[in-house]
This record gives sequence, structure tokens and C-alpha cells, in this order.
Amino acid sequence: MSPSTSKSALWRGVRACLPFIIVIIPFGMLFGVAATEAGLPIAQVMGFTALVIAGASQFTALQFMIENAPVLVILASALAVNLRMAMYSAAITPYLGDQALWKRALLSYILVDQTYNLAILDYEQNPNQTVAQRTAFFVGCAIPIVPLWIASTWVGAALGGQIPPEYGLDFALPIAFLAMVAPALRTLAHVAAAVTSVVLALVLGFVPLNLGLLVAAVLAMMVGAEVERRMA
Repeated sequence: MSPSTSKSALWRGVRACLPFIIVIIPFGMLFGVAATEAGLPIAQVMGFTALVIAGASQFTALQFMIENAPVLVILASALAVNLRMAMYSAAITPYLGDQALWKRALLSYILVDQTYNLAILDYEQNPNQTVAQRTAFFVGCAIPIVPLWIASTWVGAALGGQIPPEYGLDFALPIAFLAMVAPALRTLAHVAAAVTSVVLALVLGFVPLNLGLLVAAVLAMMVGAEVERRMA
């Protein structure tokens, strides 16, 4: 594949991910503010956000840290919330093929909700791409997301309580997930799985350590698979 083709796929990924900037920036700032208000120094906040790059699990871990929960509980809760990344990995691996270890490590580092969802949609819409094109698109999706997530977290941590509460930075999280999920609801099976996950997540909200989310996700996948089987 020519370098120009790889470059084209890369920039196509960058353009596809640009709309998420409007939610990534306030979301990252919100975590920075919350973490510093919880008593973490900026160095720890930045190490946290740069190593994990997973907003939902970061907020989960932070909440348990504030409550002085045991370390094992904090880790288990964050992992439970982030287990969707294991499902993302299993789903996207066939598209990216068997690559060098360093490439797989890089791709796993930038595997987040936005890069996964945009990549899967692109791969399904353009099935004739080579592995190199798919990889370039995936990396392109991460270019606007990962640096901005880290930078906006630093801004939030540096400013701390100077950001007025009426700015409502917490609007970013639901909007981001709606923007990712809505385009993927293309079949009845997808809709059934989405509805099941929402209903069960609400019903199982009392389950400790956020394990209700994991149960809801597994059962939603089972419902979606069964609906797809019946429609085949």
C-alpha cells in the first residue's frame, strides 16, 4: 500500500473524531477538577489520566478513593467498569490483524470508546481496506482524542475550583456516549441489546462495586445475539 493511501486513511480518522472534541475537553477538565478537589496533587492526577485514559473508570476509582475504600475494592471497581475494553479488543482484533507486539501495545493504549466505535463503523462501511489502512484510520481517530484528554485534565487540575459550578462540565459524559451509540443502532438486535443494557443498568444500580453494569452488559449481549439468531 502506498504511503499516500495510509496518510489518507490517517487523516480520515482525524476528521471523523473531531466532533468529539466538544465533549472530550470539558470531560477531561471535569476529572482534573474532581481529582484535585479530592486532594490529589497535579503530578498524581496527570499520571492517573495518562496511564489509564478511561474517564468512567477513573471517576469510579476516584470516588472510592474519596470514600477511603480498600485498594482491592478500588481496583476491582475500576476494572469492572473498564471490562468493556476487553470486549472492544476482541471485536476489533480481526480487523487489525496480527501485527508486531509494539504496534499491538500502541493500539491497545489508544483503544477507547471513541476510537473503537468510529473504527468499527468505518471498517463495516469500507470492508475492502487493507490492515494498514485500518490501522492508520484507528491511529488517526486517537490523534485528536488522547492528547486533548491529557491536556484538558491538566487544565482542570491546574484551575481547580476556579471553574464555576454553573459551567456544568458534567454534561459531556452522557453526550459523548449518545454520540457513539446512536450511529451503531442499525438493526433490531442492536436496539434490543441497547434497551436491555439501559434497563438492567438502572435496575441493578444497587449492586456494589458497579458490578451491575457488567451484568447488564453481558445479558444485553446475550439478548442481542438471540434476537439476531431468530432473525437469521
